[in-house]
Amino acid sequence: MKRATRPPRYGLARVLSKRGLCSRSEAERRIRDGRVRVDGRVVRDPEFPVALDASGIELDGGSARTDVHQYLMLNKPRGLVTTVRDERGRDTVYRCFDGADLGWIAPVGRLDKASEGLLLFSSDSAWAARVTDPDSGPHKTYHVQVDGLPDGALLAALARGVEDAGEWLRATSARVLRCGARNAWLEIVLDEGRNRQIRRLLAAHGLEVLRLVRVAVGGLALGELPKGGWRPLGLDEVKALAPPADSASD
Repeated sequence: MKRATRPPRYGLARVLSKRGLCSRSEAERRIRDGRVRVDGRVVRDPEFPVALDASGIELDGGSARTDVHQYLMLNKPRGLVTTVRDERGRDTVYRCFDGADLGWIAPVGRLDKASEGLLLFSSDSAWAARVTDPDSGPHKTYHVQVDGLPDGALLAALARGVEDAGEWLRATSARVLRCGARNAWLEIVLDEGRNRQIRRLLAAHGLEVLRLVRVAVGGLALGELPKGGWRPLGLDEVKALAPPADSASD
């Protein structure tokens, strides 16, 4: 008789995070504080092995399951840091959600403090991983004001790329949107997200970034969403950004 295959097991903290209940570090804290039970018994080990779909996990006395994930887009203002907590006491992007009672959501990708525009959030870590995957995730489009007047040769150089601090930085595409007397706006598309990639790429060619706005992720555009405003994504938008793994080859 063929023996039934046992489902894979993961650390308890990872399972709580995968279910979108909290971040992994927060799950570890809650487990160590004795707030999590498995099959009626308090477990204080964040690495305690459990199946991803185990039904006997409780958090704070209630079932540790979630059937509905959150998917949101925010028009991030300049000056906010993309983190849950900041050790230096700076305002974070979560200020924009004050009073909304959204439960646990995490940024999908990042924008640095000086950057603004479209930033995604979700409680679905598997979906977030597909969106940010450098090989299969959607392209990101930025409008960037620079302190110079780029010509065709510079635009071509941005697409060819340059090495900086041991990393190869390049734009998928770059074009001029409009020019003034001393500065210009560029549209730059990236297919991956390295730390401060656009600023470093432009600095390598002698250009300083005056303003940087992410205007689209894949086919999802920032549109007329006001600064600091947010809205839920529609089901079609969620699927378009990152199709479910089992339908990616359909």
